[in-house]
Amino acid sequence: MRLWIACLLLWCAVAEANTTAASQRSVMLTMGKPSGFMLREVEADGAIKVHYEFNDRGRGPALDARYRLDDAGLPLEITISGNDYLKSKVDEQFRLTEQDASWRNAAEQETRAGARGFYLSLDGTPEESAMLVRAALAAGGRIDLLPAGQATVRVVADETITAKGKRTKIQLYAIEGLDMTPGLIWLDQDQQFFASWSPWFSLIREGFEFSQEVLGSRQRKEEQRLATQRARALTEWLRKPLLIENARVYDPHTKAVLDGQSVFIDRGRIVAVGPSIEVRADTDRLDAEGRFLMAGMWDMHVHIGAGVDGLLHLMSGVTTVRDMANDEAALDRLEAAIDDGKDLGPRILRAGFVDGRGPYAGPTKVFADTVEEGLAAVDAYADSGYRQIKVYSSLKPELVAPMAARAKERGLRFSGHVPQGMNAEAFIAAGADEVQHTNFLFLNFLAGPTVDTRTPQRFTTVADGAKDVPLSGSPMRRLIALMKERGTVVDPTLMTFEGMFLDRPGRMGPTFASTVNRLPLAWQRGVRAATGGLPTTPANDLNYRLSYQRMIDLVGVLHREGVQIVAGTDATPVWALVRELELYVAAGISPVDALRIATLDAARVMGLDQEYGSVEAGKVADLILVDGDPSLSIGDLRRVQRVIRGDRMHDAAALRREVGIANE
Repeated sequence: MRLWIACLLLWCAVAEANTTAASQRSVMLTMGKPSGFMLREVEADGAIKVHYEFNDRGRGPALDARYRLDDAGLPLEITISGNDYLKSKVDEQFRLTEQDASWRNAAEQETRAGARGFYLSLDGTPEESAMLVRAALAAGGRIDLLPAGQATVRVVADETITAKGKRTKIQLYAIEGLDMTPGLIWLDQDQQFFASWSPWFSLIREGFEFSQEVLGSRQRKEEQRLATQRARALTEWLRKPLLIENARVYDPHTKAVLDGQSVFIDRGRIVAVGPSIEVRADTDRLDAEGRFLMAGMWDMHVHIGAGVDGLLHLMSGVTTVRDMANDEAALDRLEAAIDDGKDLGPRILRAGFVDGRGPYAGPTKVFADTVEEGLAAVDAYADSGYRQIKVYSSLKPELVAPMAARAKERGLRFSGHVPQGMNAEAFIAAGADEVQHTNFLFLNFLAGPTVDTRTPQRFTTVADGAKDVPLSGSPMRRLIALMKERGTVVDPTLMTFEGMFLDRPGRMGPTFASTVNRLPLAWQRGVRAATGGLPTTPANDLNYRLSYQRMIDLVGVLHREGVQIVAGTDATPVWALVRELELYVAAGISPVDALRIATLDAARVMGLDQEYGSVEAGKVADLILVDGDPSLSIGDLRRVQRVIRGDRMHDAAALRREVGIANE
C-alpha cells in the first residue's frame, strides 16, 4: 500500500510539473552579459512549447520546439524547427507509440519497432535536460535512451536562492550516460528548469541572474570532487628516479630517430640520454620495447575547460597548451588544481584576451575602445604573468600599433584575429607577431567594404572565395614576404575549418573518420550526424570543398617559404592535434617536420625551448611513448601509450577508458 501511495504521489507530481500553466523565461548570459533567452510555455492540451535563442558574435541557435509527454514524462511527440549554432536549418521530428518509435532529423530517419525510451534530440533545447531528469526520477533514477544508451540521474547539491523576499529551493542534478562527464543542471522544487551554468555560457531563470556566482561556486565543488577522484586514480607519481630503456628517440634538431636509447629521469627532469646509462640501484625501470619516444606535444590554440579537457589533452599526447581566451578565475582554479595533482591536464600558457565593445564582442571581460584602455589591458595581463596578448575582431584598428608596442615592452607576444576594418598586411605591419586562423590570410584579399569580419562572414566569405585566390600570385607573394621579413607566426587551426567547410548533415567529414567507432555512443551519433558545418547549397557545396583544399595548400606554401607555423586546434581535444598534424602532412609537410612544429618549434615561439620541446639532458621530462612510428605515419600519434609530465606519469589506455574511448 505504501509503495502504491508513493507511486501515486510521484505520478501526480510529474503530471503537475508537466501541466503547470505558468510560462517561464530564462536568460542566456555570455561572460555575465545577456545574449539570448529560453521561453517555456504550457499549452491548453499540456504540450510544452519552447523558444530558445542566443547570439554569439553572429552565431547561435534560434529554435522553436514543441513537446508532448506521457504520464511518465517520456516524449510522445517532438517537433523542432529553426536553425542551429552555425545557422543550418533544423527540422526534427519524433513520435513514440505503443508499436514503435520513429524520428527524422537532418542526419537520421529511422523507425524502430517496439522501442521505448527517452529520445535525445539532435538539435534540442536546454529544457529537454529538465524533462530527462524528471522522467529518469519517475523511473527510479535510470532511464533508457533513444536512439541508444542509458542515463542515470542523481542529486548532488541543494541550495536556497532568495529573490524579492521569496525563497526558492533548487537542486543540482548530475546526468550520467550522455557525455564523457556527467551533465549538470539546476532544477527548482517543482523539478522545473532553473539554470545551466558554465564559466562562459549560463542559462538562468529570469530574475535570478544574480545567483550566477552562487550556482557556479557550488557546481565547481562537484566538478572538483570528480576531477580529484580521476586524478588520484589515473596518476602515477614518479617519486623515485626512472630509467626508460630500449626506446627509439626522436630528435627535432636533426629530425632523426635514434634506436636503442635510454632516458634517465629524476625529480621531473631529464638527467641523461644515450645508449647506455649507469643508474642507482633504487631507480625504477620502464622497458620501452622499441617504442617511439618524443617530447610531449604543444597545442597552441585551445580554450581549456574543467571536466575532462585536460585528460583528453594528455590522452592525445599533449603536455602543454596555449590558452587563447578564457575566464581568468576559472583558469586560475584549473591550473592550480592540475599543479596540485587534483586534476589531470597539461601545462597551461595564457594569452590575455582583449576586444572592443559592441554587438559582436568576443567572450571576454576585458575591453578597450581607447588607446589608454588598450595599454592598461596589456599592462594588467603582463602584471598577471600572461605571455601573450590576443586581440579580437571588434578592436579598433588604431589601437593595434600602440598595444603591440606596449606588449613588446612588457615581454609579451601580440596576436589575434585581424580586427574589422584592417587586413592581415596592415595587422602585421602594425606589430602583430602572429595571426590566428588561416581564414584571415585569405580575407586579406577577399574582405571588401561590404564584408563584416566580426560576423560569420569571416567564414563564409573564405568558404566561397578562397579557391580563387592564387597562392603564387603577386598579392599573396607580397603578404608572405612581409611575414618572412617580420618573423610572423601563423596559427592555422585547419581542423576547425575542416568541420566547418566539409561536414554536411548526415555525411560525416574526414575529421573523425578513422576514430568514430572508438568514441562513446553519444559522441558517435553527433559525429556521424555531422551537423557542425556551415550551411551549404548545391550551388556552393563544391566551392567550400575547393576553398578548404586551398587553405591546406597555403599552409604547405607557408612552411616551404620559411614562415613559422604553430600547431593549434581551437577544438575539443579528442586527438584534435593529431588531426591538425595530419592536415599539415596533407599540405606537403613531412611527418618529421610536423613533429618538430608540435614540439621544439612551439617551445621556441614561446621562448621556452631551453626547458621543453626535445628529449635532452637538463630539460623538463615532458615525454610521450608511442606505439608505431609517427616520423613515418603521423596518425600513429593516436597510439600514445604513456605520457610523462614532469614528475607524474599516466597510462594513456587508462585515460581513454575513463571517458569511454575504446582502445585499439
